Amino acid sequence: MDARNARHLRHLNADRVLATAMDRTEPFTRAEVMKATSLSAPTVGTLTQALLRRGLLRDLGAGPSRGGRRPAFMEFNARHGFVAGISIGATRTHVAVADLRGERLAHRVLPTPAGLGPEPLIERLATATRDLLRESGIRRDRLLAAVAGVPGAVDREHGVVVGLAPYLKGWSSVPVSAILGRALGAPVVVENDVNLAVLAERWRGAARGHETCAFIHAGSGIGAGIVVDGVLHRGHHSLAGEIGLMCMGIDHLDQDYGSRGCLETLAGLKGAAARWPGARAGLREDWITALFEASAGGDRKARSAIDDTAALLGIAVANLTLVIDPSLVVLGGALFDQGGEFVSEVRKVTAKIVPSPPEIVVSALGSEASLWGSLLVATTEARARLRDSLGEPNIDAASRRAR
Repeated sequence: MDARNARHLRHLNADRVLATAMDRTEPFTRAEVMKATSLSAPTVGTLTQALLRRGLLRDLGAGPSRGGRRPAFMEFNARHGFVAGISIGATRTHVAVADLRGERLAHRVLPTPAGLGPEPLIERLATATRDLLRESGIRRDRLLAAVAGVPGAVDREHGVVVGLAPYLKGWSSVPVSAILGRALGAPVVVENDVNLAVLAERWRGAARGHETCAFIHAGSGIGAGIVVDGVLHRGHHSLAGEIGLMCMGIDHLDQDYGSRGCLETLAGLKGAAARWPGARAGLREDWITALFEASAGGDRKARSAIDDTAALLGIAVANLTLVIDPSLVVLGGALFDQGGEFVSEVRKVTAKIVPSPPEIVVSALGSEASLWGSLLVATTEARARLRDSLGEPNIDAASRRAR
């Protein structure tokens, strides 16, 4: 075996050991690593020592005897580095930092400034993230990755926002990843916020165990995150899930479709507000509760506004269901947060259209779904970078000694 191939094999072996450690939620022994990786005792022993020296593993000492020599236990050091998650919403932006298992250490909610341009807002987000790191006692050089969730289509490969919700003016073609990455001094991934929400619900929310599912958000904007056979589906132009652009009838095509005839215009918060005289103008969501209270009190216009909006969203759920045939659809956002009769009506409309409708549930993570998704993706990115770094000299030297 030539030197290049030997070095590659050493890297692969170190990667297998670290990947095994990362996947273990409980302490483990070298013998368990040998069984999981099929590597020899000398190789596992030397590589785990190298990973311990780098701080990627933690030595927990000897455990109880099982009839012979007491086994030495270790675990993946989830505090070797840290990640940040950011979720930009219509009225509120969430920022959090977490360890490498995605366990949240600090969280802050900021108002999303109306009309603020991309760079000033990104600088605010960077400042809030740096403040959280400092308050948590985390050095900035220990931030290994960050993920920003934004409400719109994203070119993830280049970290560029393709098009955002109307309440974020001037954000089209903005290189968010590059700008925020420079401000934080760490790699930044940009992802659609509803894509992050569906990933979060599969991780620790309502969609655990579902391989084909969708998350539909209905608030100031409307969008969907789609997972098919366990994989997030973005589409050829990164537009998969942009159901807010759905045309809801042929009569809308010649009536300025896009500003008046699309699902988001008809069934988003502005559309619901336009149907009820009691709604206050603007994008704020606090009038929604008043709408449902008025309906419960016998206000016919409020009842009609709710029924019409639920019917439109039920049609959208049905249309999406007939395309991807999910086992579960998760509903989130200001409109679905009301739960109760509104969600029941969406289910009824869906069932009228779809022969075998999926289970339809309200988000278990609520307004923090996208934030949790950003932390999940950030930990995945950070772990991948740690694994890629295993070809560095100290790991290679240790592996050569094990041969």
